[in-house]
Amino acid sequence: MPATPKHDPVRRNARVGPVMLPAEGRKGDPPKWPLPGRMDAAEREAWAQLWATPQAVAWERLGWTRTVARYCRMMVQAEKRDASAALLGQVTILEDRLGLTPKSMRILLWQIATDEVGQKREQSEGARGRIKAVG
Repeated sequence: MPATPKHDPVRRNARVGPVMLPAEGRKGDPPKWPLPGRMDAAEREAWAQLWATPQAVAWERLGWTRTVARYCRMMVQAEKRDASAALLGQVTILEDRLGLTPKSMRILLWQIATDEVGQKREQSEGARGRIKAVG
């Protein structure tokens, strides 16, 4: 006779909760460019923008600097008019791996922390502005 299942089974692969990423993004200068060769102007701009995102906090913890650099270099090339379908596909794959899409953020269990105090401040300032405009 089979054993009846436990009502409160112990998990062998304990689940981890979501990783909260700051809504204001990563602070500070981007890491040093890790790939050979110099960055061009478009790569430099994209590199700075990528490392200011909330996801960059997780990349830094995980040591994904080289992967982000590859994505940055490929993304700049993929945004050109004559980009190949293969390159566009590789960029899409890296976007998912780096948590740059809503679906990949869910899979990685990454969430953007909400700034509830800031939101309430904006709401109250907006309400005051509407009241002044009416009055």
